[in-house]
Amino acid sequence: MIEVTNVSKSYDGIEALRNASYKISKGEIVGLLGPNGAGKTTMIKILTGYLQPDEGDATIDGINVLEKPQEVQARIGYLPESAPLYPELSVQSYLEMMADLREIPETEKMDRMREAILATGLQDFIVRPIGQLSKGLRQRVGLAQAILHRPPILILDEPTIGLDPTQMVEVRSLIRRLAKESTILFSTHILSEVEALCDRVIILINGEIRADARLSDLAVTSNVVLVLEKRVKEAQESLRALANVQDLKITKTQDGYSQYYIQCQSQKKSADLCPAIFQLAREKDWPLRELRPDRQTLETVFNELATTG
Repeated sequence: MIEVTNVSKSYDGIEALRNASYKISKGEIVGLLGPNGAGKTTMIKILTGYLQPDEGDATIDGINVLEKPQEVQARIGYLPESAPLYPELSVQSYLEMMADLREIPETEKMDRMREAILATGLQDFIVRPIGQLSKGLRQRVGLAQAILHRPPILILDEPTIGLDPTQMVEVRSLIRRLAKESTILFSTHILSEVEALCDRVIILINGEIRADARLSDLAVTSNVVLVLEKRVKEAQESLRALANVQDLKITKTQDGYSQYYIQCQSQKKSADLCPAIFQLAREKDWPLRELRPDRQTLETVFNELATTG
């Protein structure tokens, strides 16, 4: 549904994007994660046809964005960071105007508006001027206009920025419901946003894609945590002697047990040290309490990528 190939963009000699490439399949909900200034909004503007890249190509639903931007825009629902709302209009009047701009036939207009209003929970506010609504409700209005024409793809730029915690939960819940009908790409710099909504994340740092993976894959490492009921004198030497062990750290758990953090030389999934460590512990009759692969949080991955290279 979305394919980006070697896209680069600079502003006055400053690179906003550098050789970015990725694909998003039908039905996916993908978070474009990065700190402020990472190039997220530039990427979104290129995908929606509002900005030309210096190099590379982008296609939406098989249509080249650079060659046929209007055809692409007809197939996407777009919510920019600052939704283009008109505070003097009522919700109903605004959606009627957007339906006309989208060239939705008169015979379908009321049904489309009703669907969008119900999907976004705006039925109690349709006659209220947009300027009198809370920011959370205004974001819902922005989302309503984005889904009015039943687009197969939704592109959302920082959809919960500036919202209070309650409003953020409401908008996240709405995005999850919309994902049942559309492929969704949304940009954010909020880690919890990605963890709450996505199975997959693309991490953008300084204009470069540093990671593109499912959250479950990012969490897995080949490192191992071993907990023994008491300190074993020869354990450190024996563990270091195992093949593929790179480093070893010893700490205490909150319960006072000896904890060994074993770092693997290879971070591939196939490089699993657990069976070898279990066999060693059984042969040595160590007082084994816990043995498990280490897992890392999205925050750990993000911070490591943001501070390296």
